[in-house]
Amino acid sequence: MDSVDIIVVGAGVVGLAIAARLSRKYSQVLLVDKNASFGEETSSRNSEVIHAGIYYPENSLKAKLCVKGKHQLYQYCLQRHIPHQKVGKLLVANGVTEEADLANIEIQAQRNGVNDLIWQSKAQLKCSTPALAASSALLSPSTGIIDTHSYMQSLLAEAQNNAATFVARTQFVSAQANSQGFEVNLNSQRDNITLQCKWLINSAGLHATTVAHAIEDMPTHHIPIVHYCRGHYFSYHGKSPFQQLIYPIPSAHGLGIHASLDIAGQLKFGPDTEYIDDIDYEINPSLKAKFVNAITKYFPELDTTRLKPDYAGIRPKLQAVNEDFKDFDIQGKKKHGVAGLINLFGIDSPGLTSSLAIAEYVDNLM
Repeated sequence: MDSVDIIVVGAGVVGLAIAARLSRKYSQVLLVDKNASFGEETSSRNSEVIHAGIYYPENSLKAKLCVKGKHQLYQYCLQRHIPHQKVGKLLVANGVTEEADLANIEIQAQRNGVNDLIWQSKAQLKCSTPALAASSALLSPSTGIIDTHSYMQSLLAEAQNNAATFVARTQFVSAQANSQGFEVNLNSQRDNITLQCKWLINSAGLHATTVAHAIEDMPTHHIPIVHYCRGHYFSYHGKSPFQQLIYPIPSAHGLGIHASLDIAGQLKFGPDTEYIDDIDYEINPSLKAKFVNAITKYFPELDTTRLKPDYAGIRPKLQAVNEDFKDFDIQGKKKHGVAGLINLFGIDSPGLTSSLAIAEYVDNLM
């Protein structure tokens, strides 16, 4: 039986970051993904935002890894010439109630180590962003945007330059623990393959719980329920009225239908939140009314004829509808008791921003 040091299941942005980091220390890293290429699911269907780390509960993994990962990601982008821009974000309020929410958000941000937020008055906003309707806002100058595909390409190139191997169209079937680690069964383009590895890293995103259930000896009570939360995006054709990202006060399950820009300057709005039972990326055109209602609260001059359905993404959330905050769940032996196994569950936002810090966290668990 052929053997490798590490098998990473799932070539989204987090799996790629893990493979890239571990390939610096281990000579035989195998990264597999069931799709035709890397990053075809959650990693390529998001806002492409580098988050500051503002909202998350103090000392949560999301707070710590987002703030740390943000700095690492900006440095990585500069070193590897990955297209990105630190465009900044305006978190907007309308009225005294939302302004009180903003004040609480600023306190939370400071607890998380985000100390660069700047209050913007209505007069300042009228001057800097005349299309925006807001009584005040918090400017987050360290929020940015990134070309996610270029970033993932760079991570893969780094891993492959360090002799790691990426194999697409390869389905994880099962794994059995043994004295040397794991015997792993894969199905690669209809061929059944069995490999031995010392470390097995489950970074399968939307499918992480399915992979975990197929690992013998993995205690099922440590496998959470993952909920599919679909978010839709609408693009806005023509010149953008905004040069920064515009965010409303966050909602229970997301950051609200916000305005974001891609590297080419294309303005888009989203995502909303819709819990679904199966993976389905369809966008119902009737959602436009919901988007118009949300957007016009901060962009009253919205030209609805320029708003078009674009794409949808699905987030693997650990919290169900009406449940409170759930953190990233990154499990090593200390939690589940299985030597050589690391599971990553519920890696939704800010997973992209946190990706390099998550990879470092996984490395430290080994």
